[in-house]
Amino acid sequence: MRLPITTDRLVLRSFGPGDEADVFAYRSVPEVVRFIPGDPRTEDEVADLVAERASAGRLDVDRPALTLAVELDGRVVGDVLIHLAGPNGVDLRQVEIGWVFAPDVAGNGYATEAARALVRVSFEELGVHRVWARVEPRNEPSVRLCERLGMRREGVFEQASWFKGEWTDLAFYALLADEYRAAQHP
Repeated sequence: MRLPITTDRLVLRSFGPGDEADVFAYRSVPEVVRFIPGDPRTEDEVADLVAERASAGRLDVDRPALTLAVELDGRVVGDVLIHLAGPNGVDLRQVEIGWVFAPDVAGNGYATEAARALVRVSFEELGVHRVWARVEPRNEPSVRLCERLGMRREGVFEQASWFKGEWTDLAFYALLADEYRAAQHP
């Protein structure tokens, strides 16, 4: 996978020095991190996160997860995850994707654009068989994003995850390589 990944409006790239303030602006907001692992981050935690992810510029069996900064006009407005994983662990034929974005850019299609780029890279460059996402069904914006990507809901596991002090449901969405290719060449 070659970095950076560019779209019409965005650059998906490794984190770097100077990204801390932008990342803190959204990763410190409780509503933003409500449906992703971890609590709102402090400035020190964000500095550690950026430093750790700045050195994680490759994706392979030894480093199966890669989080990329999503840059818009020189500002980091979110981050996306690409993880070589099936439901049972590391799997080079499957990719899990995820996303988190600053609330002030919501509704402009940036999350969809970034996630579409991950889907494209997953199928066209990595050659995977399946791209999937796990979503808390109450996270309606992420559910709609999965649907915009052409993913189908494979199932919902009721109260399957103890998450942030409560039992939560998990919905799984996926897109197969054949489905992706058919959508690209109708």
